[in-house]
Amino acid sequence: MQDFVQLWVYLSATPLFGLTVTLAVYLLAHAAYVRLGHAPWANPVPWSVAGLAGLLLASGTPYPTYFSGAQFIHFLLGPAVVAMAWPLWQRREELRRRWGAILVAALVGGATASLSAVALGWALGLPRDLVASLATKSVTAPVAMGIAEKIGGIPALAAVFAVLTGMIGAVGGKYLFDLIGVRPMVARGFALGTCAHGLGAARALQVDADAGAYASLALGVQVILASLLMPLVFQLFLGL
Repeated sequence: MQDFVQLWVYLSATPLFGLTVTLAVYLLAHAAYVRLGHAPWANPVPWSVAGLAGLLLASGTPYPTYFSGAQFIHFLLGPAVVAMAWPLWQRREELRRRWGAILVAALVGGATASLSAVALGWALGLPRDLVASLATKSVTAPVAMGIAEKIGGIPALAAVFAVLTGMIGAVGGKYLFDLIGVRPMVARGFALGTCAHGLGAARALQVDADAGAYASLALGVQVILASLLMPLVFQLFLGL
């Protein structure tokens, strides 16, 4: 026990702390995920987030101290997102044939995700800046923050809503698809990428190669469409 305390004291004072604790918590969560037969509710991402948050609070570790080491993993997000293009390249002929249907599905899905959040916010009487922040919930967090700033939202809240949406989609997507009878993996993947962006795409990749490819495609298309259309729509029609 004394050796463990000494190791904790040493790691907590160095950038190795954030890196080590992130890897350890995720590996434990992933081992449980595998042991439970890849059950959607056992997705290692939300459990890792909860575990890390609890650990930082219990130890009194400031977030900047943690992130000084975790930034090495954060850097890998860029290459990981770029790597999602490989399954799309393998299916490029199929995508050329379906580009029209893909574009329509992306427009309808993205508009539904955004406008339903705006309608819910208005129905609850939320302030305009919160409504604008909610509107970007189905766009990946870095892009959601930029869009929210342009349409009068709060970038930090937009990031929180985006991450929560991704987690909910990754954990609950399978159950919803089963409930409403959506069977084709391509449709499931595209829906997850449209509504739950990166976390949904990651979950789709774990389940099925085709689902992962179309989820990655939907994620990329939503980034482009939301960046181009959302500020315009809010300015012209919603007065935000």
